[in-house]
Amino acid sequence: MRLTLLAAASALLPLQISARWVGIPTVPFEASSSKGTFSLKQLKSIIVDSAYQNTVDSKGETLIPPTLKSFASTFSDDLLSSLDLKIPVSIAKAATKNSIFLTLGNSSDYLDAAGRPTSEGYSVTVTAQGIVITGASPLGIWWGTRSILQQGVLSEKLSLGSATDSPGWGIRGTFLDVGRHYYPPEFIIEMCSYLSFFKQNTLHLHLSDSMNLNPDLTYQEKLDYYSAFRLNSDSPAVAGLNKRANESWYHSDFENMQQKCASRGVTIIPEIEAPGHALVITQWKPELALSTDFTMLNISNPETIPTMKTIWDTFMPWFHSKTVHLGADEYSSLEVAQYNLYVNTMHDYILKKYNKNVRIWGTFRPGAATDGSEINTDVSIQHWEFFEDNPYFDYIRNNYSVLNSDDQFYIVAKWSGSYPQTLNMTRIFHGAPDGGPTAPYIFDKFNATNNPPRDSPYVLGQLPALWNDMGPNSTSVIEAYYSLREGLPALGDKQWGGDLLMEEYYSIFEPLQASIPGQNLDRRIPSKTSTILSYDFSSSNSKTVKDKSGNGYHGTLNNNCDVKNSVLTLRNGCEVSTPLTSKGKNYTLSFSVKPTSSAPGTLFSGSASTLKAGNGSIDNVMLVTGGTPYVLNYTLPVGLWTDVKLVGINNATYLAVTPEGSKEEAVHEFTIVIGIYSNSFVWNLPMAIEAPVAAIGGDGFEGLMKNVKLVDGADAKYAAYVAPLVIGVAPYT
Repeated sequence: MRLTLLAAASALLPLQISARWVGIPTVPFEASSSKGTFSLKQLKSIIVDSAYQNTVDSKGETLIPPTLKSFASTFSDDLLSSLDLKIPVSIAKAATKNSIFLTLGNSSDYLDAAGRPTSEGYSVTVTAQGIVITGASPLGIWWGTRSILQQGVLSEKLSLGSATDSPGWGIRGTFLDVGRHYYPPEFIIEMCSYLSFFKQNTLHLHLSDSMNLNPDLTYQEKLDYYSAFRLNSDSPAVAGLNKRANESWYHSDFENMQQKCASRGVTIIPEIEAPGHALVITQWKPELALSTDFTMLNISNPETIPTMKTIWDTFMPWFHSKTVHLGADEYSSLEVAQYNLYVNTMHDYILKKYNKNVRIWGTFRPGAATDGSEINTDVSIQHWEFFEDNPYFDYIRNNYSVLNSDDQFYIVAKWSGSYPQTLNMTRIFHGAPDGGPTAPYIFDKFNATNNPPRDSPYVLGQLPALWNDMGPNSTSVIEAYYSLREGLPALGDKQWGGDLLMEEYYSIFEPLQASIPGQNLDRRIPSKTSTILSYDFSSSNSKTVKDKSGNGYHGTLNNNCDVKNSVLTLRNGCEVSTPLTSKGKNYTLSFSVKPTSSAPGTLFSGSASTLKAGNGSIDNVMLVTGGTPYVLNYTLPVGLWTDVKLVGINNATYLAVTPEGSKEEAVHEFTIVIGIYSNSFVWNLPMAIEAPVAAIGGDGFEGLMKNVKLVDGADAKYAAYVAPLVIGVAPYT
């Protein structure tokens, strides 16, 4: 959002509350006795204190912390992106007039909820001469720059005064199940930018898993069942572990993801799940499977722990976090002693060889092993459900550090019989036993005696979890973001220790969200009006298709395309490329098309999806995203013109068609059927898929097309066409 648009955003705000900046999260702020403001338009430079330009935060979770100078450079880019302010970075010993001066202070001035110094704290001083951000470390300064950006979005002029701020807890962010669903590296990087803007510092990636396995499947079916190990190494030691080369992160991918996320203060925590949820490993080495459950490793097999050490040895050099996650979730209750042996052995091995900390999911309470063994208290526990453990009485009071991922903030993508598909906003703002806001130390929203004191040093922080239990084809990539878009920033306020009210949150969220730098997860396209692109092909020459929207998104014709009488002729190889990629909801992509043969092919393609009129041996219209086709029971008629609208609205996508000579519009919805244990099914689940607008044609489709138009928004009438869910059971055959 540009400064010229800030007046509209400011009108949405409540009056400034004394002693705090209203942001996400809130910032304690004391206005100075001298009334006045400082306009960000006055800024001339960002000055990095020369004494600290190469300083890094050595106390944080990442092993690749940016320097203060690097953070300053990113901040400069963000001022341009979010506020249209071009502010250069320089190095000097002191501030100058109309500058933002970045320097370090005494880290002991910034305390967390437990009263311990934190490197993430910072202070901001706003005077008539400029702004000074003082941090406990460069990371603390970075969070201070997020406050300046947010306040700049909400009001061009900052009140004179000072703020001192620090997070109550050290781990803030979210968890994403990438084992059951592949996400492109660029999406992960954009999610880190999203987190960072709200001062969230952790993205926990669940790198290996499978859908729930029906135990009645045959042995071969178990070997063939969907599972994934997302990392792909060419090391012979793990040859065959990764079976999905096109849905993998190679070393260069993972390195780039970690570097880009760290550049914005976000650390990726890698999780390799074992000894439970280990189907991808038992498919690789079936001899290691537990006889009673093929998805679990038999820890008593003498090759199991050496195999897991080999996996970790292969990928540990990839990981730039001080903590790694063993998984260790939901293992056989008959094997607790073996489970404890596995966790402790791996902890000792990883700590001694790599000097890294280890975390596991809360699975077995202390005292559960018949041999008297216990998990080493140096292993941190990620609590998720009270039927597994009581985090306060079982772990914290026994000197374990606990990360709060209680399933009150679980999401299961697309559908679940137990969990929602978005974060519960009421629970975020009123999720404490007394009706107040949630916080990382609140594990039980009903019984306060199950929650430790707010200042407990054993509470590490809080992460909600987004699981893909229903597998890779149940959602599109962007639907993960849609699940977190609204709730995660609100939860970020509580993870930090802010006191934002729900009505305040809704008054500022959309202006702030529209200004987040380093991402375009909404897949917005700048446009002067609601019409983003309009090709009527009336002003086309041999190379260019004029965009009549006024936005200048002109298309480029290749040599195999013909335009005559405002009609584009598509044939094998003909493609019209645009300067766009994809458009997120809500949208309407309309066009008229007349197939001249039944040859299948692409109508439109984009960075995230492809609209096809048939593929291979079928001629049904389909949308393809993430490699999965979502097929309609509809075929474009050959030899007839059809007016078509691809409509994305809310959480669904439709194809509306009106054949030549008819006034009746038929509406078809792109849906998915999901199955549980291969015998229980849910039909008609909606799909939210971006509009493909990078190119028209490009392969085998043969026909005519005219009047292509992309509009921001969709007629609300289409939302009424959403198909009702059908839940049923069909015996597995």
